Amino acid sequence: MTYFTDVTVRGYELDTQGHLNQAVYLQYAEHARWELLRAAGVPQEKMLAAGIGPVQLEVTVKYRRELRGGERVRVSCAFVRGTGKVFEIRQRVTKEDGTVAAEIGAVGGVLDLSARKLIADPLGRLASLADKPELLEVEEV
Repeated sequence: MTYFTDVTVRGYELDTQGHLNQAVYLQYAEHARWELLRAAGVPQEKMLAAGIGPVQLEVTVKYRRELRGGERVRVSCAFVRGTGKVFEIRQRVTKEDGTVAAEIGAVGGVLDLSARKLIADPLGRLASLADKPELLEVEEV
C-alpha cells in the first residue's frame, strides 16, 4: 500500500537559487515515513517501548524538477518486503500538477535497541505492533 502526506514548501527551506534545498527532500521523505508509521498505529513511543527502532541503511535521491516556496507537494511512501533483515522504501515527491519533483529509494531495517543488531523480518515486526497493519501491507520484491 502506498501512503501519502502533503507538505507545503516553506521559505526557510530554500537555497540561494530560490528552490528547495537538496537536504530538505530527505526531511520530507523522513516525515512521510514517520507519518505512515503513526497512521498505522506504530508511533515512535510504541517502538521504543518494544525495544526497536527503524534505521536507514542507504538512500538515493533522483531530483527531477525544482520546487519553490509555497508549492504544495505530496510525498508518497511504500514499503517493499525484501529478504532477511532489510526492506526497500519507495517514495516520490509530486507537485500538485502531477509532475514528479524527486524519486527517493532507500533500504531500511529495524534495530533491536538492546542488542544493537538488525532484526529478522523487520516489516513483520512493525506490523505485529500496528493498530492498522493493513497500512503496512507491502509488495514482494
